[in-house]
Amino acid sequence: MIIAIDGPAASGKGTLARRLATHFGLRHLDTGMLYRAVALAVIEAGGDVNDPDARLAAAKALKAGQLEDSVALRGPGMGEAASIVAADPAVRAAMLDFQRNYAATPPGAVLDGRDIGSVVCPDADAKVFVTAEPEARADRRYKELVSRGGAGFPAISYQQVLDDIRRRDARDSSRAVAPLRPADDAHLLDTTDLDIEAAFRAAVDLISGS
Repeated sequence: MIIAIDGPAASGKGTLARRLATHFGLRHLDTGMLYRAVALAVIEAGGDVNDPDARLAAAKALKAGQLEDSVALRGPGMGEAASIVAADPAVRAAMLDFQRNYAATPPGAVLDGRDIGSVVCPDADAKVFVTAEPEARADRRYKELVSRGGAGFPAISYQQVLDDIRRRDARDSSRAVAPLRPADDAHLLDTTDLDIEAAFRAAVDLISGS
C-alpha cells in the first residue's frame, strides 16, 4: 500500500504521515528531508545552494545516513534553502528514483512531500493534500523552532517564519517542474482549525474510504 501525503510547509503533513504509517503498518519517508539534506551538504561544503552544479553534485552523492541529523536539517533557513534546491529539475530527477524505490518496497510506505501524489507516486492507493492558512502554519513552525532551541540556536521571530513560509509557498507553487498542487484525485484536508488528533482521524477516514 502506498499513501501520498502532500501539502505546503508546516501544514502538519509530516506529523500526520508518521501517525498514518504506524496506524497502517507502513514505512514512512519525509521526502522534504531529501532536499534539506542536499542543501545542507552544499552549505557544509562551502558552496551556494543557488549554484546548479553544487546542488546536483550533492544530490547525486546523497546517502540515506544524511537524513538522520534532524536538528541540523530543520534549523533556521534550511526550509528555504531546501525549497531552492527542490526547484531544480536536475536535482528532482536525481531524487525521483530513490523515492519510487522506497515506496515500492513491501509492505509499502507513506510518503509526504510536495509532489508525491502528482509526480512521484501518481498511482498511490490513497492521496491526501493537507493545507492550512499561512498564519496558522507559521505559528506551528515558530513554536516548533522555539521548542527545539538551545545553545547556539539563533533567535527567530514569528514574522520571519511567516515571511519564510510565504516565500516558500510562492516558489513551490510557481516552479516549472512539479509545482505544489493537489493531485486531481487527492482528498483535501484543511488543518487550520484541527489539532493533530482530529486531523489524524479525518485522514484515516479519507484513506479508508478511498
